[in-house]
Amino acid sequence: MSEPRGAALPGLRSEERATREGGASKAPRGERTRIAVVTGGTSGIGLAIAERLSKDGCQVAALDLNPSATRFGQVADVTDRAQVDAALAAVRERLGPVTILVNAAGVDGFKRFADLTFEAWQRVIDVNLNGVFHCIQAVLPDMLETGWGRIVNISSSSTHSGQPFMAHYVAAKSAVNGLTKSLALELGPSGITVNAVPPGMIDTPMLRRAEARGRLGGKIEDHIERTPVRRIGRPEDIAAACAFLVSEEAGYITGQIIGVNGGRNT
Repeated sequence: MSEPRGAALPGLRSEERATREGGASKAPRGERTRIAVVTGGTSGIGLAIAERLSKDGCQVAALDLNPSATRFGQVADVTDRAQVDAALAAVRERLGPVTILVNAAGVDGFKRFADLTFEAWQRVIDVNLNGVFHCIQAVLPDMLETGWGRIVNISSSSTHSGQPFMAHYVAAKSAVNGLTKSLALELGPSGITVNAVPPGMIDTPMLRRAEARGRLGGKIEDHIERTPVRRIGRPEDIAAACAFLVSEEAGYITGQIIGVNGGRNT
């Protein structure tokens, strides 16, 4: 693992907290490096987000089932609260308080609803919804103490129109959108913004596996032809949206579901 760039950060003083009048306000000038946690940060969309935030000057820790070969990371199952808490404690000790969280860890699932077992249902809900719950609760004390925070939840464009054979996946991701809106209202007065990015068809290992198994209802090229911008999405497209939403400039944006899908869903 590579060494982090810079020293650990102490918590910011109470006078730097956002006021109720300003809501989720801009962080103070001269602020030192922000500490960001990206779940699922060692592959696909999560990796692209971690790389972009690092490029933008954040110190980034990846939480994933697989260890990170390129940056500070913690192996943790987001469905296990004890593992999440231990991982966040290690991040705080090594880097400092966490004020940026991107929930990108996720699993898909394809099954006819009549044949869907409760165990399969629960597994997708555990990772895609309960994992978001655990991670937000685990980092929230840092953000409340600092009076500044950015949370971005990666949901799915399938929440716009549904998707056959993915009832458990769409249900979980739809709940993430609802959680995002509720927390934006609750946490805004504390200087914390909460937004969701539902990706469209993004070229990731997960998507390629689904194509190989015949689960896309055609080839990727078929979907490109139905996409207004006439290309498949890249993980970097999602990372760019996240980079803006976690920035100081995005302090007046919260509770929003910002689709990145090439125009497939509007």
